[in-house]
Amino acid sequence: MKKLLVATVTVLGLAGPALAADLGPVPVRPLFVPAYNWSGCYLGGYLGLAWTAETVRVIDISGYNGLPWDIWEYGTNSSIVGGGTLGCNWQPLGSPLVAGVEGEFGFMRITGSGLDPFDSFNSIQSSVRVGDWYGMVTGRLGYAWDRVLLYVKGGAAFVEVQTAVTDPIFNPGFVAQTSQTKATWTLGGGLEWAFYNNWSVRAEYDYVGLSSQTLLIPAGFPIPALVGTTFTTSSRSIDLFTAGVNYKFGF
Repeated sequence: MKKLLVATVTVLGLAGPALAADLGPVPVRPLFVPAYNWSGCYLGGYLGLAWTAETVRVIDISGYNGLPWDIWEYGTNSSIVGGGTLGCNWQPLGSPLVAGVEGEFGFMRITGSGLDPFDSFNSIQSSVRVGDWYGMVTGRLGYAWDRVLLYVKGGAAFVEVQTAVTDPIFNPGFVAQTSQTKATWTLGGGLEWAFYNNWSVRAEYDYVGLSSQTLLIPAGFPIPALVGTTFTTSSRSIDLFTAGVNYKFGF
């Protein structure tokens, strides 16, 4: 009996490799790598360029220069822009759609000035400054290809705008100026890539709408004849192109 058992084990031991060779190599199950998910909150920073595509238009409504509805225009410079973002995204499991909300706060300084061409003495000057700060609160909607996210955004924007009209040669005390925080709207979009764990980089364009500013010389001005003189200035938009990096909290 022992001889029979030993012989059986020996035969099976010799046959095992042969059978394994006939069956071929045993397939190795690959490790499952889950798709990237954009859900979570993030903090980021960015740098870029801001500019206005349209000229600034100035209208002398009350005829300070003796010409009712005196109108002139001038351009502005571009500005470096920088700031930070804080937002949250939500991506349902198995869906490529990503929804989110984002707050943005940054700094820029777009400036420009121009002389009234109808003033023969080249004395009346208008100036405008957009900045030094601005903010946005926007919603985001995107489509994800794993670690690549294409998105659009839109919402409210808040921009500090300062304008002034002066006549330093003939009326050194004449200054019509105003500083307002404009509540307006913004639309934009961008592309984001999660390149390593919780880190991502993005490039984005935003359009911010603006409107006119009204400058009224108030009562109590040293030259009574100029009280009530009104100017309007308008710069219709701001364009921003920025690139930044985000860090997403959690996994």
